[in-house]
Amino acid sequence: GDKFLEIFNVTKRGNFRDESTRRETGRNIPHLKKSIAEIAAAEGKTMDSYLSWIDDVRRHLFNEREKRIHPQKDDKVLTDWNGLMIAAFAKAGQAFGNSDYTQSAKRAADFVLETLQDDQGRLLKRYRDGDAGLPAHLEDYAFFVWGLIDLYEATLEAKYLAEAVRLNDYMLEHFWDTDKGALFMVADTSEQLLVRSKEIYDGAIPSGNSVATLNLVRLARLTANTDYEKKAYAIVRGFSGGVKSSPGHHTQLMIGLDFLLGPANEIVVVGKPLANDTRAMLRAVREKYLPRKVLIFRAASGDAAISKLAPYIADMDAIDGAATAYVCQNQACDLPTTDIEQMMKTLTAKE
Repeated sequence: GDKFLEIFNVTKRGNFRDESTRRETGRNIPHLKKSIAEIAAAEGKTMDSYLSWIDDVRRHLFNEREKRIHPQKDDKVLTDWNGLMIAAFAKAGQAFGNSDYTQSAKRAADFVLETLQDDQGRLLKRYRDGDAGLPAHLEDYAFFVWGLIDLYEATLEAKYLAEAVRLNDYMLEHFWDTDKGALFMVADTSEQLLVRSKEIYDGAIPSGNSVATLNLVRLARLTANTDYEKKAYAIVRGFSGGVKSSPGHHTQLMIGLDFLLGPANEIVVVGKPLANDTRAMLRAVREKYLPRKVLIFRAASGDAAISKLAPYIADMDAIDGAATAYVCQNQACDLPTTDIEQMMKTLTAKE
C-alpha cells in the first residue's frame, strides 16, 4: 500500500488544489510523475515484473471501489457529438493513413444511419439502452453531414456522400428561414414555439449554422450544385453584422467563408480502386494539408453512383488505364495527368 501511494503521489495533505482558490483540499488524484519504465529502472526491477505488480494493486483498489455506490453517469449516444467524432476520425484516418481511425468513423456513421433515424429517414437526437428518440436539431444534421462528407473522402464510398446530400437537403427544406436566410435551431416539423431562434456563435462546440456553411460549400464543389453555394452566402450575409464586430467569436464560420471565397480545388481521381498507382495518388492528396479542397474518386470501369451525385465527372476517364488526376476549380479542369508530382505542383500553384 505505501509503495502504491508513493508511486502515484498520494499524500495526507492531498495533491488536488481547488481551481479557484488554489488551496489544498485534502483530496488526492493518483497520478504518475515518471514513466513506469523509469520507476522500474530506479528500483532495479524489470518492466514486466513491475507492471504485473501494479496490475495486482490496481485490481485490489478497483475491487474496493466497487463496494461504493457508483456515481451517476450520462451514457446516452448523441447524434451531433457523434458527427463531430466521425469527422475527426475520418480526417485522422486520411492524414495518417490509419485504417483503424477510418473504420471507427465508419462504425459510428453506420450506427447512426441504422439506429438514429425514424421510419421517414429523419434523424433522431439520442439513443440509450435500445431506445432512440427526440426530434433532431440543427446541430444534429449539420454535424452528422460534416462527418459523412469527411467519411466519403476517407473511404470514397459513394453511399456516404449520398446520405450527406439527402440529410443536407432535408435540413434546408425544414430548417431554412425563407424570409431572412440562415437556419433555425429547430425544424418546422417540431412542436410550435413562440420564437424559432438562430445561432452563429462558435464556442467550444461550433454552431450549426457555421458548420452548415462549410458543408454547403463542400457539397457545392463535390456535386456542382450551385444552390448550395448560394445558401452558404446567405448564411454569411445573414449574420455579417455581428460577425464583423467580433470575428474571433465565429471561427468555424470563418473557415467556411475562407473555403467559399477560395481559391478552392476539386480533385477528381480516376483509376482502378485497388491498384497501387491509384492508392499512391490518393495518398499524396490526403497527406498534404489542403484545407480548401474536395476529393472525388471515379472507378475507371465506370461508377454510376458517384456519377449521379457529381454528373460533371461522368466523362472523365483514366489515361491508358493508369490512375489519372483532374485538378479543377469550379468544375473547370486543367489537363489530366498521371504524374503525381505534376498533380501536386498544380494543386500548390492553385492554392
